[in-house]
Order: sequence, then C-alpha cells, then structure tokens
Amino acid sequence: MENMFCFQCQETFNNTGCIKQGVCGKSPEVSNLQDGLVRASQYASDDPTHAMQIQVTENLFMTITNANFSKQDIEKAISKTYTGKPVATLVQEGSFQYSENEDLRSLRALVLFGLKGMSAYLHHAYVLGFEDQAIFDFLTNTLYEILEQKTMEEYLALIDQVGEFGVKAMALLDHANTKTYGHPHVTEVELGVGDRPGILVSGHDLHDLEELLDQSEGKGIDIYTHSEMLPAHYYPKFQAYEHFKGNYGGAWWKQREEFDSFNGPILMTTNCIVPVKAAYKNRIYTTGVVGYDGVQHIDSVEGKKDFSAMIDQALTCAKPVEIETGSIIGGFAHNQVFALKDQIVAAVRAGKIKKFVVMAGCDGRQKTRSYYTEFAEELPKDTVILTAGCAKYRYIKLGLGDIDGIPRVLDAGQCNDAYSLALIALKLQEVFELANINDLPIVYNIAWYEQKAVIVLLALLHLGIKNIHLGPTLPGYMTETVIDYLVETFDLAPMTNVSDDLEIFGLEA
Repeated sequence: MENMFCFQCQETFNNTGCIKQGVCGKSPEVSNLQDGLVRASQYASDDPTHAMQIQVTENLFMTITNANFSKQDIEKAISKTYTGKPVATLVQEGSFQYSENEDLRSLRALVLFGLKGMSAYLHHAYVLGFEDQAIFDFLTNTLYEILEQKTMEEYLALIDQVGEFGVKAMALLDHANTKTYGHPHVTEVELGVGDRPGILVSGHDLHDLEELLDQSEGKGIDIYTHSEMLPAHYYPKFQAYEHFKGNYGGAWWKQREEFDSFNGPILMTTNCIVPVKAAYKNRIYTTGVVGYDGVQHIDSVEGKKDFSAMIDQALTCAKPVEIETGSIIGGFAHNQVFALKDQIVAAVRAGKIKKFVVMAGCDGRQKTRSYYTEFAEELPKDTVILTAGCAKYRYIKLGLGDIDGIPRVLDAGQCNDAYSLALIALKLQEVFELANINDLPIVYNIAWYEQKAVIVLLALLHLGIKNIHLGPTLPGYMTETVIDYLVETFDLAPMTNVSDDLEIFGLEA
C-alpha cells in the first residue's frame, strides 16, 4: 500500500499522523495529491494574479479535513494552478514528513493549517461578493514565504500575524453574511419532520442554501438543515421561505445513519462529508469544494448552480423518517446579544450569572467527547454557555434551562461565526470597564477537530485571550517545544477530566 503522512486533524492516528489510511477515510493517493496541491498553490503564490489568489484559496479549502476525497478533482485543481513541476515532485515536496527539524515543521504546520482555515472564511465571503485584497495578499504571500525555512522566532511572529488576519477574515465573513441575510436573532428551530418529501442540506455554505431554496419554492418539498447548516434558520432572509422546514439530526459524524433515514436527496456544500454508504450514494450530491468519487457533483455555471436534478429526485422519495422531536433555540450572534446587553449585565451584577463558559468548536467521533456533555451537565446553574460550531450538539438539546429568561446555552451559529464570541467578549470588557479582557468572568473550554478551529484558536491568541483549554487532545503536530511556548505565553492547557477542569475553572458546585 502507498504510504501517506497526514496529521492535520484531531483524530489523526495515535495523535501522531496517519500513514496508511486517513482516519477521515481518505486514501494515501488522495492525501498525497492534497500535499501536491498545497505545493502547487505555494509556487503559484509567487506574484499571483487576483484570479490565481481565488484559485489558491479554493485549493486550500479543498484540502481541509473531510472536504474532498476525489482524486480527479484534486488533479484538476493542480493542473489549473501550477504545471512547472511533475505532480510526483509536487507531492514529495508538499509533505511535511521530509522536514528535518520537528519544531520548525510543527510551527510551519501551524501556519499552514491556520491559512487553510482562513481560506474557508475568504471563500464563503467571496461567493457572496465580499472580499478584502489585503487578506488575499497576506494568505498567498505567507503561503509562498513558508517555502523557505525559518527560525523559530520568525515562525512565532508569523503565527501571530496569521491570527491577526484570521480576525480580519472572520470579520469579513460576518459582514458578508449579515449584509446579505440580515442579523441572526433568537429563533426556535423545529427538530421533527413534516408530511412532504425533503432535501437535506449540510455543510456551511449559505449561498448554496439560498439558491436551492429559490429553485425549490412551490415544488411541494421541504428543505431541512443538518449539522453546521442549522444556524441558517436564525437569519431573517431564510425565515421568509415557507418550505424551509427545520433541522434534521446532529453533528457531521452521525451522517451515515441520519442520511440513511432521511430518505431524500442530500446536498454537501462544504467540508464534513465522510465515506459515503451505498444506501444513500445515489441521492447524495456535492458542490463547491466538496468531492467524492462516484457521487453526483453540481458545478457552478456562470455563477449559478442548477439543483433541478435534486428537486426532481426529492419528489420521488418518501418523507424523512422522524428521529427526534422538540426544538432548538439559537440565534445569539453578537448583534442579538448586544440587544440583550442590559438584561445580561443586570443578571451578572445581581450575581445570577457568575460565569460564561465558551464551549465553541467542533464535534467528533471519539468516545472521549462525551466529556463535553458531562461538563455542560455538571456546570453550576449560574453559568451560561457561549457556543458556535457543531460542538453544540453535545449539549444544546439537554434542556439546561435559563437564567431570568436568558437561555443557559447561547448559540452564536456555525464555527464560521466564532467571531461573534470574540465580539461578545470585547463588548463585555467595555461594559464592565475592564483593562484586560482576561479579567472577564469568561472561561474557554474549546473542542477542536479541523483547520478552521486552528484559525479560531490563533485569532483568540492574537486578541490576547489566555487560559484556553483545548481538547479532546492537543494537536498531534505540536511538539513539546511548541506546546511549552504556548503554555508559557498563553496559559494554553489540555482538557483533563470533568471534575478537575471544573475546579481549575472555579466552576465546582
């Protein structure tokens, strides 16, 4: 079997690296081609045109965990990007396993994976018509710059810059989303199913969802969200569609059972696809950066996507099997939380809210992630969880109640909406007139899985936020030297167990 080396996600084998098959399911051939695509993008980033900057951004997004499993797609992207060297040479040069110094490899990986996460924000903003040339320039310049070996000090400075531009990329996407779809507000989202056939939309791309809703209106089908698409229900523009039904299922890793029972077509709009079961392979579609061999792909033609095949197929399918009932309340992005500022501040000053706990990030398959459910259940009743990302599915359905009408789980949206949590913290710092953001009654217990979580972490570190607990493991590509630096500089720490971490955070009952 062909060898590979990949250590970019939280589930990487033995927390050191996948060398025979990706835990995510990607083959060695696909993994190596992704390395080659990264290297091709680096070479193309030497004095790129604007069109090539867009291509490079899409390339990096394609290589995020669980985005593209298609050999054909990646080979096509390489040919569109750089042909100055054979693919085999690009593959060899692109793999981190050939780096001699582990600490420098670790830091270069942190930069690269941060850039991959940043590419997702830039891509989503760009398809909505919003861009910032300075961020594109930084991404491509930095991607090219790390072709050359650097000192540890140079890498550390660069990592802070990645965090700085990560904040800017998040702000850009937040602006794009809210200008296009309005500000999210408090919304109750149904979890049951209706009597009509449906289409299930997963991933993060709101523009794809909008196009599908437009084309399916009045056709006798309902549109449901899955996993990270849930927060679309919080936006005013999407609420105007009568056939936008509700949310079906939970986090990305449960899709193999939930897609089976949904019965209708499924649209994967971004990363989060996993190896496809035969039971639903004939009714799952990919689009954008997503690819999976043997699955139907919907391309954009002159800026438009044609979802008619999905819609026609949906009309021949049975309605979804109901797997749960009830509802989820969300929509607590920064604008909505600011509107509730007086109510929240009053609860804090009255001692009814003692602490906020940021539990944003990613969910995953490992059994150890039950920690986050147990942690939420054991929190004192005077704490409020701030969340964004699919990590919410570990606790948002627990019925944790409210404090004077303020839900104890405030969902800001997708992992793409983590910027809201930073803005909320900054606003609270202003309201309570604190000189240091770390003096706020906020603690950070964050779950990570893939590279968008990396850029969120680097952004928080750039903003000066300390004492972040990260789990369920620290990244496998971080050496002891790098971990020691992050611990010493930012008080970054791994999760341990529920009781000890509650005590460390000062949250014991």
